[in-house]
Amino acid sequence: MATVLPVYPTTRRNVELVLVVAAVLIACGAWAVVGLTEHGSLPGGLFAYGGGLGALAVVLHLVLRWRAPHADPVLLPVATLLNGLGLVMIHRLDLSEGTSAASRQFVWSALGIAAAGALVVVLRDHRVLRRYTFTAMVAGLVLLLLPLVPVLGKEINGARIWVGIGPLSFQPGEIAKIVLAVFFAGYLVVHRDALSLTGPKVLFLRLPRARDLGPILLAWAASVGVLVLQRDLGTSLLFFGLFVAVLYVATERVSWIVIGLGLFAAGAVFAATTMSHVRSRVDIWLHPFDADNADSAYQLLQGLYGMASGGLLGTGLDRGRPDIVPFANSDFVYASFGEELGLAGLFALLLLYAVLVERGMRTAIGVRDGFGKLLAAGLAFSVALQVFVVVGGVTRVIPLTGLTTPFLAAGGSSLVSNWIVVALLLRISDLARRPAAEVRNGPEPGDTGVTQAVRIP
Repeated sequence: MATVLPVYPTTRRNVELVLVVAAVLIACGAWAVVGLTEHGSLPGGLFAYGGGLGALAVVLHLVLRWRAPHADPVLLPVATLLNGLGLVMIHRLDLSEGTSAASRQFVWSALGIAAAGALVVVLRDHRVLRRYTFTAMVAGLVLLLLPLVPVLGKEINGARIWVGIGPLSFQPGEIAKIVLAVFFAGYLVVHRDALSLTGPKVLFLRLPRARDLGPILLAWAASVGVLVLQRDLGTSLLFFGLFVAVLYVATERVSWIVIGLGLFAAGAVFAATTMSHVRSRVDIWLHPFDADNADSAYQLLQGLYGMASGGLLGTGLDRGRPDIVPFANSDFVYASFGEELGLAGLFALLLLYAVLVERGMRTAIGVRDGFGKLLAAGLAFSVALQVFVVVGGVTRVIPLTGLTTPFLAAGGSSLVSNWIVVALLLRISDLARRPAAEVRNGPEPGDTGVTQAVRIP
């Protein structure tokens, strides 16, 4: 009688290692091109920055081999490549502006990757987070309101979204989006039946009951409150968009999208007609070439002129003038890439983001518990929405909002928070890709969101 041995799916950790090495080599090659163009020789910091980034990424890869062997093998290489390219562009702008933002960005990169590794080690099962649903709600609201504290909060460029302690500053809204995603997923996995199965039908839409509108109205009011009190259009849009997206994934009802868009339109009209800073951004968006907007639209116009001069293939690294654009290494880093890498380079960056979001959504499809599905979908959508808002603002598709480009823009708050997002997706994907026989019952045995296991490559 033949013995049947169990067949275990491959973890593809070796594929991940090869992709991580390739990502680091691409970033090092770009850094070398900048040095060769600027000085005619390899830059002195090439091996320090390239080797440091490579060592950090390999250490995180080893942590995944140890603690999350079935995690998605594509997420880490894509995040590493985006982080590395961001360092290259910030370094290239440092050479033109005489600043040292790249060294600070590298420190934040190390902190972000270290935080991601620590989260993978400490959080053995993402379902544990469901126990802290309402704790996450309180923490998220506290983080959003923290910049309003008189001594602690700081106003920079007209927006009060920073917390400062001495020379250090941090943007708590970046962490708030993560803990609020945990709250949204934990709340909606419990209440999704009431939100999706009841309510009157009007034309082709099944509308929710009046009492079930409470959560979305509360989220809308909170997002408008952030917009009014902190003058932060980007965080307000991200916060409300994240909630509506997770609500749609939980209920699969188009009516929630219609209601969400209606509330967003009402909030946008209210803000544009009553708030001077929002009205100014809308005016710049609609009439950037008017003489009256010559000063306020300068940043947007210079970014557009720079991308236009880049054409299809770009001027080449260190051969353009992206340093003319204000905040070229943060708010307008995407325009900086557009000038020197051209339309082809911008599409390549968008493709990397598309892969990152696609792997997050694939994780949401494959994971077996409802909480994990909503959390993975919310985190992936937050990255997609942030990229759309930033790229749309820079290319004048929508008004500028002040959000940062994930992984590319200078800024420690955004970089650390996005590495935490990647760590959570890695942790969830480990459970999603793990053989069903190895998956233990979650910490919440009453979870009604358990679905049929789906194998994902």
